[in-house]
Parts: sequence; C-alpha cells; structure tokens
Amino acid sequence: MAAVVELDRISKSYENKIAVKDLSFRIDAGTMFGLLGPNGAGKTSTIRMMVGITMPDSGTVNLLGKPFTRESLKNVGYLPEERGLYKKMKVMDQLIFMGQLRGLDPATAGRRSHDWCERLQILDAADKKTEELSKGMQQKIQFIATLLHDPALIIMDEPFSGLDPVNTTLLQDTLVDLKKKGRAILFSTHRMDQVEKLCDAICLVNRGEGVLSGGMREVKSRYERNHVIIDFEGDNAFLNHPAIAEYKDYSSHVDIRLKPHADAQSLLHAAAEKAAIYRFELIEPSLEEIFIKTVGEKVDA
Repeated sequence: MAAVVELDRISKSYENKIAVKDLSFRIDAGTMFGLLGPNGAGKTSTIRMMVGITMPDSGTVNLLGKPFTRESLKNVGYLPEERGLYKKMKVMDQLIFMGQLRGLDPATAGRRSHDWCERLQILDAADKKTEELSKGMQQKIQFIATLLHDPALIIMDEPFSGLDPVNTTLLQDTLVDLKKKGRAILFSTHRMDQVEKLCDAICLVNRGEGVLSGGMREVKSRYERNHVIIDFEGDNAFLNHPAIAEYKDYSSHVDIRLKPHADAQSLLHAAAEKAAIYRFELIEPSLEEIFIKTVGEKVDA
C-alpha cells in the first residue's frame, strides 16, 4: 500500500519550547489515521508542518512519495480547528470561490458545490449568507470546501465540532466513503470514541513525542483484557474472588477490573456456583483507557 504522507523524525521548536521532537509516522492510501494527544502535545504543530504552514527544524515530510513542496498542496484538503468563512458571503458563492482557489474552473466548482450541498443536506441554505447559519451548518460548509478539489490527503482538525449527533454521523459516513475510494484521512480529535470507531491506525503524541503508534488492533493487543461485565441473579459472594482488583456493583450488574494476569475463567466458575449468569463479557481496554494509561505513565516518568 502506498504512503500518501510520511513524516521522518520531524522536530520543531519555538524559542526555548520543543513543540515536536523526532516524530515519525506514515499514512497509507485508503487509511483513516488518528493523531491524538492532550492539549499542547504537538498535534497542531505537526499538522502545520504537514501542510507547509511551518517547516520542520529537522526531519522530512514526504507527500505522495516526494519531498514536500507548495505544489504538493494541490493534493491536500485541510480543515483547521480555527474556522474561517466570509460572514457576508452567500454559501454557494463562497464555495465556488474556494474551489477556484484550489484550481477549479467556476463551472466545475459550482457543480461540485451543488452536489456536496445536496449530499450533506444543506442545499436549501446555498443562497443564504454564512452569518445567517448555525455553527453546525457553517462547519458543514467548511467540510465541503476542504473536499471540493478531490484531494488525495484529507486533514481534519476537530471536524465534528459543533455538530449534533445526526450531522456527526453524516460526516463520519462521508469520511468512510472517501476512505473506501482510496483517500488518506488524518483527523485530530479529543473524542476517543470517534477515533476508536473510525480509525485504522493511530499515533499518540505527548510533549511533542510519539509515545504510542500502530494499527488500532495491534495497539489494543498490547494491553491486557482485564475488564469484565457480569449480569447475574443471586448471591454476589463471588465478588470476593482473589482475581478482582476492584468492582462497581449495581445489584444485578457488576463492572469488574481484574488484577494483572488474573484468570477470568476461574472468576466465571466461581460466579456460576453462586448465581445465575446471564452475561459474562471480557472486554478489551477502550482507546480512552489506553490514552489515559499511556499519557499518565509518560507524565509520571
């Protein structure tokens, strides 16, 4: 699979502050990639180097197999966290203008803008001024503007900000469709559930350094399954089992955290001896748990 973007040991400092240090990762065609980290971790600094807003002090950025140049941006769509629309301009006029900035002729820009507005269910707002629209509608306009020139690499910084659940799902489905068509998509968000659901691979940065990266399944496989959910009826004496580190008992439902390397099967047998078991589920750690554990360990080190 071809690498659409590849960062090789990039670093960036501002005065005496290190924003990014020796960070490397690649994003392949047809891949959804999550760039994660706490506030101030270096995510936005990394994205800015990817799109040429700033240049790395050291290391290299390759796009579509070549070192970054301004010409590379013809194949990049970037939705920054900071929004920027012309408030007095009508939606369709604005999208056509943005399409032209990306090298499209007015007719093509107009046709694509109409199709995208229809797809994202904002066609009835096409003749309205931006200032007349909700934040969610404005977000969808910027989303469209990012995609008009059909870029090979799509970068989205907090793309679902300001959207209700229905429109969040609409944009998520759109990104999945683009991934299936071979686009490489990077998005940065604080919503771990969104990353867990959408992303094929991740890179977690903390204090400018990559502290965890790889395919989603491979990353999760590094962490022990130690969370058990039991739905039961009867005696809860099994909660004294030595495999249990801690638990939350909700009468007939209990959430259990096992001790490291504990035997979940022995717990199941003990529970079945005392109660009727309707559900016994051993759950892999969530990405949010992995995030907290990894960043917490890094901070404590």
